[in-house]
Amino acid sequence: MEKTTACKKEEGDGGQEREVLLEGGSNGSNGNVNGNGDGDHKHRHRPSASFGGDEKGIFEFFGWVYHIGVNSIGHEYCHLRFLFIKGKYVMMYKRDPHENPGIIPIRKGVIGPTMMVEELGRRKVNDGDLYVIQFYNRLDESKKGEIACPTAGEARKWMEAFDHAKQQAEYELSRGGSTRNKLNIEADIDLEHRPRVKRYAHGLKKLIRIGKGPEMLLRQTSNLSGYGASDGYFEGQFGDAIEAHEWKCVRTINGIRILEDVADSKNGKGALVKAVALVDASADTVFEVILNLDRRKRYEWDTVTADLELIDSYDGHYDVVYGTYDPKYLTRWKSKKDFVFSRQWFRGQDGTYTILQRPAVHKKKPPRSGYRRTTINPSTWEIRSINLPMGSNTAKCLITHMLEFHTVGWLRWKKNSSSKFENTIPYALLSQVAGLKEYIGANPALSFESSIMVVQSKLSDVSTSNSDFEDSDVQDEFYDAIAGGSSSSSDDEEIEDDPDKKERKIKLKNVSWAISSLALKRASAPDVNKELDPSVPPIHFDPSQFNGSLHRGKDETDSNCWTAPSGRGFMIRGKTYLKDSAKIMGSDPLLKLIAVDWFKVDTATDKIALHPRCLVQSDAGKKLPFILVINLEVPAKPNYSLVLYYAADRPVNKNSLLGRFVDGTDMFRDARFKLIPSIVEGYWMVKRAVGTKACLLGKAVTCKYFRQDNFLEIDVDIGSSSVARTVIGLVLGYVTSLVVDLAILIEAKEESELPEYILGTVRLNRVKPESAVLLNG
Repeated sequence: MEKTTACKKEEGDGGQEREVLLEGGSNGSNGNVNGNGDGDHKHRHRPSASFGGDEKGIFEFFGWVYHIGVNSIGHEYCHLRFLFIKGKYVMMYKRDPHENPGIIPIRKGVIGPTMMVEELGRRKVNDGDLYVIQFYNRLDESKKGEIACPTAGEARKWMEAFDHAKQQAEYELSRGGSTRNKLNIEADIDLEHRPRVKRYAHGLKKLIRIGKGPEMLLRQTSNLSGYGASDGYFEGQFGDAIEAHEWKCVRTINGIRILEDVADSKNGKGALVKAVALVDASADTVFEVILNLDRRKRYEWDTVTADLELIDSYDGHYDVVYGTYDPKYLTRWKSKKDFVFSRQWFRGQDGTYTILQRPAVHKKKPPRSGYRRTTINPSTWEIRSINLPMGSNTAKCLITHMLEFHTVGWLRWKKNSSSKFENTIPYALLSQVAGLKEYIGANPALSFESSIMVVQSKLSDVSTSNSDFEDSDVQDEFYDAIAGGSSSSSDDEEIEDDPDKKERKIKLKNVSWAISSLALKRASAPDVNKELDPSVPPIHFDPSQFNGSLHRGKDETDSNCWTAPSGRGFMIRGKTYLKDSAKIMGSDPLLKLIAVDWFKVDTATDKIALHPRCLVQSDAGKKLPFILVINLEVPAKPNYSLVLYYAADRPVNKNSLLGRFVDGTDMFRDARFKLIPSIVEGYWMVKRAVGTKACLLGKAVTCKYFRQDNFLEIDVDIGSSSVARTVIGLVLGYVTSLVVDLAILIEAKEESELPEYILGTVRLNRVKPESAVLLNG
């Protein structure tokens, strides 16, 4: 099979991309349109500010990607394509339309409300490593398509672009009319009201270019040492749940800090130590450097490993690596050391990369003659971009390398002189952060930000009128547009006359760059009369009459149980969040947790509230004004369903945020349904994997909503995401020793919706998988 570099050369004939970066403009981080739970305060492009209205304008995203798949005769293809997103529409070209005015797209479609976007991780394509994004219809998963990018950063930004397009579709759906007419309304208006289209065209258009030109794209995939840096901006360094770690700086080495977790001394089980450094590069770039196993590049910053070799790779987010230690770190008997370890990586919705490294075994690498097989220290890498002031033209990120040591050994090294500590492998491992910092500092190209955003006149040479779609079926969604096979000669573009348009470039400034302090100001209790119907008197119900299969805990020492903690362990958006990004401590939940079911099921089960054994179907349940049912579908062998029941003592106020969520569209729910996790007690690596950042579940995994009678059920398919499956698999391995807190809330995005409030909480205390009750059909 051809190498990636030879894949469809003619597609790059459109020439270099035109340069749209303004001299003295802000950095590439402006190119992000954040789709995460809480990272949007930095460069906020809220739907109300981006869509609807002649003066508002719309966003357009464009750049080169690979269109990959299997054609009708079973041959794999990999074509270089130019992707262009305008509002809710997507177009795919063979050449850059900026350089070839008037060409028509070879594929086009609309981002529909049922389209899901999933990052499949890294995959070998034509002997090159690419990061793959899959599109599918959550109502018909046979409709699929895939594109690929050379770096994780570019893949992330395309996912954010598609999320932004879905927000445009949500705006269209909110404008009234039947579902089909809603998706066609913009095209209909263009046909019947040309003057309005002309006025709309004079609005501002925000262009975002993702990645570099096609030649650079080909070079990157054939040699990842090129590192096409993508920018990253993420919100502050603090999570959304309060952690118990207490870090103390115990040493500084080569300009980096070594810190020890002194909280509770880890009960003597092990010492947690981390090295922290600020690096002048984006998180995307650093992630690529750490993951790269190329010997020549590794030698430039990694002082401890001599050689690393990829043994096996799974699902795009997990691989197994074999390595040897550098000869200078040998025992006094001069024995050679080798090791095998696994790497799992994922990117949170806040943009932070996490890499988990643990000892492993693999049949392809049995013990080697002349080497002593050793066990590596469990460790994690966390790479988080730092928000910068307006006008900054560089990227910065914070690298944290965390290791677990035996307590006795760490205390001995800490007390001994520096010279002795510097001869140990733990020192060399901690020094990897210093090596990264110096290596990146010595290679300015690694700090280059490639994503560019400008704001210009709506009348441009690539401004594609929505009427272009009126000759095709606008209802075709983008997974349909890219699921087909290789383009034939019939896809050749037709050239149309299109007059040149003069661009008006405006320097884009950040909306906000201040990182809020971790204010522990406590939120006031949610306004019950605002969210629940004030005209109906509250009913009194006895929680003891509701019993789930998982019992309620009596106290903190009880296990295999649940309790309902307050919201004080979680940080939520305050009243002034849109202005200063300030968060406040949560208060008591709005809804009351009345029961928890822990079911064992053969296959993932939706609409569990309709099951005769569900408390919603009980006489007591039918009398409740409103019940929110959260069904967390856990993939395992067997599968599990953790079902949470939250009750209100009054009906929901139809005009409140909760009312709009309960009776709203699935797209609105996906964009607002937020969960904050926190592992209160448990293995530190599981804590790092789960994190404490808010997650919009509808954007991370497939969520289905079922509204009927007095309840709303949300079925959360954790197995729909490979990253979520990886994390939940790690959690299940330690679940009997974990105390997990979850907070559920509806994300506030408008001034009138602030401050946020916590909808419900739950604490799961050392749950035993074998205690799950079999749910019969």
